[in-house]
Amino acid sequence: MSLQTETVVPDTTQVERHGYLFGHPIAHSMSPLLHQTVYDGLGLKWSQFPLDSLDMDLFLRLREDPNFYGASVTMPHKIAILKHLDQLTPEGASVGAVNTLFIRQDLQTGRRVYWGTNTDVIGIRDSFYQNISDPDACFHGRPGLVIGGGGAARSAVYALRTWMKASKIYLVNRDRSEVKAVIDECTARGYGDSLVDVATIEQAQQLEGVGAIVACVPNFPPKTAEEIEARGVLETILTKEHKGAILEMCYHPSPWTEIAEISQKAGWNVILGTEAMIYQGFEQDKYWTGRDVSEMPVQKVHQVIAAKLSEARL
Repeated sequence: MSLQTETVVPDTTQVERHGYLFGHPIAHSMSPLLHQTVYDGLGLKWSQFPLDSLDMDLFLRLREDPNFYGASVTMPHKIAILKHLDQLTPEGASVGAVNTLFIRQDLQTGRRVYWGTNTDVIGIRDSFYQNISDPDACFHGRPGLVIGGGGAARSAVYALRTWMKASKIYLVNRDRSEVKAVIDECTARGYGDSLVDVATIEQAQQLEGVGAIVACVPNFPPKTAEEIEARGVLETILTKEHKGAILEMCYHPSPWTEIAEISQKAGWNVILGTEAMIYQGFEQDKYWTGRDVSEMPVQKVHQVIAAKLSEARL
């Protein structure tokens, strides 16, 4: 647990409306930059401020400000925030974790209603649909594959199952208990059917080729026997005849990872994790501003995020 004691509350008086990025640690987050680029493009005098804090009570007080429009909620608050919300969207309820707080007004009472949603699932979905010209040929009706066992893996299962027409979903991970936890939780929430734990290279050799892969693991070379086996499972699947698209969710410190390199060499279409970050951010701004993505400076946001990543690598 962090030794952080006192939170610095940002000065929000210079803008008409403000939101927060609430989490800890958040120093590397590009969320405020992304949203500022959107607001500037829309001509709004709005800003999202970093609130690097473990203090939920502080955040709950700050959200009462009449000029507060909502928040990006990140670790470690994505589940803890649930009990402080009035309503959840289907995505927020199904994933069981919220990364976005937005506000609506009760027409009867005039009271603020605090809503939570999960836009990570939209970021995953839109990364594929915005980058793949023929989803039917690439991944519709084929098995999907998710690498990892955390919150992002659950979001990937939801996106593949709900929108991307995956016939079944293979789960690849070094830890069998994590895979079981994903299967149990997704089943309890209603979208866990046809999840398959692929534990060995021999098992992978027998499987039908996949169309969409979502990699949700840090960019470390495999070292333990379990990690080496999991990487072997992935490589076995990448070498099958059908070549689809892989979304590499890891983008810090660099979006070009070992998995991205291996996948590209095997003939796969690689989608960088910044795409998921950008499209989940656009979805957040839809809730906050009421504007459609078609009205937002999509190309400018891509340029700004790419420039920030290049700068970080210098």
